Amino acid sequence: METNHTDAKARDEARSLNFIEQIIERDIAAGKNGGRVHTRFPPEPNGYLHIGHAKSICLNFGLAKKYGGKCNLRFDDTNPTKEDVEYVDSIMEDVRWLGFDWEDRLFYASDFFEQIYQFSEKLILDGKAYIDEQTLEQIRAGRGTLTEAGSNSPYRDRPIDESLSLFRRMRSGEFPDGKMVLRAKIDMASPNMNLRDPLLYRIRHASHHRTGDKWCIYPMYDWMHGQNDSLEGITHSICTLEFENHRPLYDWCIEQLGIHHPQQIEFARLNLTYTVMSKRKLLELVEAKHVSGWDDPRMPTICGLRRRGYTPESLRAFCERIGVAKFNSLVEMEWLEQAIREDLNKRAPRVMGVLNPLKVVIDNYPEGQVEQLEAINNPEDASYGTRQVPFSRELYIEQSDFMEDPPKKFFRLGPGREVRLRYAYFVKCVDVVKDAAGNVIELRCTYDPATRGGNAPDGRKVQGTIHWVSAPQAVDAEVRLYDRLLSIPDAGAIPEGEDWKKYLNPNSLQVLAGCKLEPSLATAAPMAKFQFERNGYFCLDKDSTENQLVFNRTVTLKDSWAKVQSKGD
Repeated sequence: METNHTDAKARDEARSLNFIEQIIERDIAAGKNGGRVHTRFPPEPNGYLHIGHAKSICLNFGLAKKYGGKCNLRFDDTNPTKEDVEYVDSIMEDVRWLGFDWEDRLFYASDFFEQIYQFSEKLILDGKAYIDEQTLEQIRAGRGTLTEAGSNSPYRDRPIDESLSLFRRMRSGEFPDGKMVLRAKIDMASPNMNLRDPLLYRIRHASHHRTGDKWCIYPMYDWMHGQNDSLEGITHSICTLEFENHRPLYDWCIEQLGIHHPQQIEFARLNLTYTVMSKRKLLELVEAKHVSGWDDPRMPTICGLRRRGYTPESLRAFCERIGVAKFNSLVEMEWLEQAIREDLNKRAPRVMGVLNPLKVVIDNYPEGQVEQLEAINNPEDASYGTRQVPFSRELYIEQSDFMEDPPKKFFRLGPGREVRLRYAYFVKCVDVVKDAAGNVIELRCTYDPATRGGNAPDGRKVQGTIHWVSAPQAVDAEVRLYDRLLSIPDAGAIPEGEDWKKYLNPNSLQVLAGCKLEPSLATAAPMAKFQFERNGYFCLDKDSTENQLVFNRTVTLKDSWAKVQSKGD
């Protein structure tokens, strides 16, 4: 029976593994690579990382940690016209912020330019590559279609010595951009278009952010990254699914050179509702100033999420929860939002903030008197303790917490109605003050001194509990309410050729000025996170100054929680 139980447990554990983990564990069991596990995260420094990259970071570094292996950070810096040291620095910051460390294993594709060049000469000498002088348009036309074979380049059979000489002259800078390319000689009739004599090198007279003007020819990604993997000792080269059809080329390149052969494994990239996951499109938003920058809190970039108030723990939990699959799918934004709610619910101090203030004057409260009332900092964790909040004759409440003619199920304040002020007293509205236009600008109320702390000694109940801020001590703030970037859930459904930016959500940002916050927030630290009771989770923005606090809403509260609170639980 013990044996059967052990076998069943092993089967359950095996079923909990994702398909990549299953591959790795089979390799370890077979002694492949000497039992080593060595992964890498290879971003191109042509933009800021987004939440999809976070999934790849968590996967690659997480696998290395799980199996006692290593994970490299390697920059795929083979395109100098689009890359910048700003992006390099931001990527390293994001990886560290997510909680991962590449230790001494920081690499750049440019570290291997000379070795890759020598590999290229070997291919030429082995008759596996040639210099093609056709234009890119002619090369594309000659590749054929999915149903028709391509046609050989007129330069395909040029003598090896001639190709080698031209390649060396390309390196020395004799030719202008586009004059010629180095192509692999594989099979122009292959059903896999990637094997139809793919480009290996192109001429590009551009200064590189690391190598300067040393090189004027640069390798293509499909030629470069397999050799990078091999030279770094990578065992499992984990890519997104769009590289699946490139795997035969990855294997071919390594096999021709006879070098260490990592295994390429593809997984489904992250697609998230109501946003875009393309650095090119995100760059469009930045350049056209639809957003304030790469770290605009509406952006799905890691720095944007960080500025919005997301924590590394929440992003790691989200990536763990959505798992690793072999097939593309669309993940609902609510999963990401739920991850940050769960995290901040445990760690964010509770405070009171009124976003759309309505003044309340308590007529029977002594003028000039200020009480300090005890408020709980986090009901989920008693170690957070309590704080003192001032209470006075003049308060602010949310405009939405009052209705002059409330419906039956409105459990907040109205003429003649009594509610509980959070941590304070029962108050009753006795009069409504309006301006010349008929807008409510002030409420006159009375309070019951016997209900301090929010309970009535005579046992009477109220159905509503609302938050408030003492007016004389209130801190003014600007609050930015962020919503979804797009107005439609699936950016992939936008027809080809249509301007996707027409689907930007016009209400993705609402700026509220004149918000009133409890005075404890006056000394909040940069990026500090709070739950504004009944309003959501908020983070102090970098735009804050000593004279003007600015808070970003990270995410709203759960609807179920809001309903419970409105009933005075």
